[in-house]
Amino acid sequence: MPYRFSRLAALTLLLLSACATTQTDVPPTPYDVEGKSLTELRGDLMGGAVTSERLIELYHERIALIDDAGPLLNSILALNPSALDDARRLDAERARGEIRGLLHGVPILLKDNIESKDPLPTTAGSLALAENFTGRDAPIVARLRAAGAIILGKANLSEWANIRSSNSTSGWSAVGGLTRNAHDPLRTACGSSAGSGVAVAASLCAAALGTETDGSITCPASMNGVVGLKPTVGLLSRTHIVPISHTQDTAGPMTRSVTDAALLLSVMAGSDPSDPGTVLADDFADAYHEGLDTGANALNGARLGVLRFHTRRHDEGTLALFEKTLNLLRAAGAELVEIDEFSGMRGIGGHEFRILLTELKADMNVYLASTPPAVTTRTLADVIAFNKAHAAEEMPHFAQEFFERAESQPGLDDQEYKDSVTAAARMAGPEGIDRLLAENNVTALIAPTAGPAWMIDLENGDSHGPSCTTLPAVAGYPHLTVPMGMVEGLPIGLSFMGTAWSEANLLRLGQGFEMVRGKIQ
Repeated sequence: MPYRFSRLAALTLLLLSACATTQTDVPPTPYDVEGKSLTELRGDLMGGAVTSERLIELYHERIALIDDAGPLLNSILALNPSALDDARRLDAERARGEIRGLLHGVPILLKDNIESKDPLPTTAGSLALAENFTGRDAPIVARLRAAGAIILGKANLSEWANIRSSNSTSGWSAVGGLTRNAHDPLRTACGSSAGSGVAVAASLCAAALGTETDGSITCPASMNGVVGLKPTVGLLSRTHIVPISHTQDTAGPMTRSVTDAALLLSVMAGSDPSDPGTVLADDFADAYHEGLDTGANALNGARLGVLRFHTRRHDEGTLALFEKTLNLLRAAGAELVEIDEFSGMRGIGGHEFRILLTELKADMNVYLASTPPAVTTRTLADVIAFNKAHAAEEMPHFAQEFFERAESQPGLDDQEYKDSVTAAARMAGPEGIDRLLAENNVTALIAPTAGPAWMIDLENGDSHGPSCTTLPAVAGYPHLTVPMGMVEGLPIGLSFMGTAWSEANLLRLGQGFEMVRGKIQ
């Protein structure tokens, strides 16, 4: 299996490096990566407290300790064999006073549906893509690398980003197995960016990239207690990312702080000629991290809409935590407007489902046709046939009925599909989020992101509870989740949602809340 070999190869390089130390060598300065944010790593690297090479070694050691052993979180699919050499090169540049950018020498983890030119395949968790060594960076990865980031490796995910079956288990893939919650390994990590969320929460990296079509960044961020940002669709390039839907897909940062998310977004945002959906990105891309200087003052006078219609199915613990949070926001000067009813959710789900199935077939066929010749599955139909031929490995727990339904869709020229695209965008955007903002004179909407993580059940699949991910997902609008607190030892996130291109405002509000909330134990 290429991924297991890649992890073994990277750890072997680490051991050989350690064995090369002589008795006269000075032992490395003690440094602890646990709990360290991206911002803290940047400062420590610039201040000489640690080197990039040492960071890679420490993350490798920690991954071996708690991801491959101990609680067996199983969040990392592969370590990048080139990471140590990249780190040494960046350390040498730093010593010469040559700084590439905001992320110089900082390790970043990628969800394994995002391509990199490193010697790693991009599998989306499927054995059908085990030989998908493309040798190319997704444009967002190229932007990270140009800013000095080191690609630490690839994170596990729900196979095919959770679009294969209605009975799937989040965080499971045939390539990577099951990723477990960072706070309770018997509970779900949510998905589909399961490994990214768990790795950040467990300090196996300080920051990671996820992708979202509906909830795939924000749910695992919430359930693992980290920050997750789903940007406006079109702010970040989707080129060289295994797709589901060009209408709703986007990548986004998963980090330990709002400032860290803003840093990554600042680096990645911008247009891409290969992705027509990003045509407006340069008009709205910003240095988001530079706008986070107001602290808790961002909440003073801010008018926020409280989506009560999203709280009715939550458990008592989540509701109590949410009420405590509302009191914190009021004390910080925020004006809260209660929004009890919204009938616009009716019908959105049906339109969304038709869009996802139709675009899955079309977009996947285009992507698969671009993969190297060693990948023998060139269409969605080929993948379906592959899964049937390898059912013991690919379908031990759930089937592929969504794939089969997608394969039967008439295509992008179908009028029902076109009508659904128009209706869903209108219902979730102008008649949804925009209407709620305007009618209540608020600049953002808030709600619990999701409830506590449910128990893992491989045979029966996920036990989805209430969440607020669908409205911003279907609208293509930004959605930021920030850790709100704990319910019986399990994290809950607070969602900030706004109109298109309002990332800067959401990040300011999120950081303000982060400051008044204090440290979560």
